[in-house]
Amino acid sequence: MSTAESLVKKHASGSAMRLKTRFTELVGIDYPIVQGGMMWVGRAELAAAVSNAGGLGIVTALTQPTPDDLRREIERCRAMTDKPFGVNLTILPSVKPPPYAEYRQAIIDGGIKIVETAGHNPQEHVAHFKEHGIIVIHKCTAVRHALSAERMGVDAISIDGFECAGHPGEDDIPGLVLIPAAADKVKIPMLASGGFGDGRGLVAALSLGTDGINMGTRFCATVEAPIHQRVKQMMVDNDERSTNLIFRSLRNTGRVGKNSVSDKVVEILKQPGAKFEDVSHLVRGASGRVLLETGDLDAGLVWAGQVQGLIHDIPTAGELIQRIVREATDIIQRRLAAFVA
Repeated sequence: MSTAESLVKKHASGSAMRLKTRFTELVGIDYPIVQGGMMWVGRAELAAAVSNAGGLGIVTALTQPTPDDLRREIERCRAMTDKPFGVNLTILPSVKPPPYAEYRQAIIDGGIKIVETAGHNPQEHVAHFKEHGIIVIHKCTAVRHALSAERMGVDAISIDGFECAGHPGEDDIPGLVLIPAAADKVKIPMLASGGFGDGRGLVAALSLGTDGINMGTRFCATVEAPIHQRVKQMMVDNDERSTNLIFRSLRNTGRVGKNSVSDKVVEILKQPGAKFEDVSHLVRGASGRVLLETGDLDAGLVWAGQVQGLIHDIPTAGELIQRIVREATDIIQRRLAAFVA
């Protein structure tokens, strides 16, 4: 059996293709496509739609105001899908950190079998999740961090290149180098994250040595994403240049969509001696939530990656996943096969 034939298989029913990788086998899904955890966006309706379509949907824990709210959101998602889905728990430095241990317990109590962790020092959380037999995917932005997480005992890595929305780290290594550099050293299943939005990207990620892709921004521009239509249309209208890198001088770089607010943050922080306090009123998470929910594109920050340049429509999550799979299988079976004499 050829490599292409072993990767691309029909379902027993013959109704659709599936892509088999170490990651799909690990978590029990049809396609190696994961919806990343996104603040204010990773709610039950989007996660369930992705999972129902054969990918892995992710509910974002800290989008929920309290651990009890997270318990209810998990149940709401479970009522919408009988397929595997996970929960994201991101651990970030904060003056007043949320009760991470209580959110972690809510995840365990909710019977979740797959967790995506991200951020700083996840050891305590990983250990507790593993005690309960939970599969842990850790998202990181550097090979050294991926290897540390592997030693920690996580089951899979999501490696996040410089193209990504959110915090790409301070090394500025694009995915085309970071992904194979990680694949050379990481032994457990690995997802590629940052800049992925179509079948070409999926095939590229697999070719670079990963077992699938993690998409955040692209899933924002779907019918089920619980954000305002104007925000989705902004991502369609934008191109690959439509982001800003903020907090560079503070060594806490974040990639966000380009708007008047992020332009102003960049300008203020260029000034000598500028501090976080000078922009704190502009970057509040609550303001970003207002933007997403009301469609006021200058209300706050919108976290979006360079993949905006590859977003041309607003399909359902299911339509998007099926399109990516069709594109990927066509590339694998036809275009790449034609190059081999």
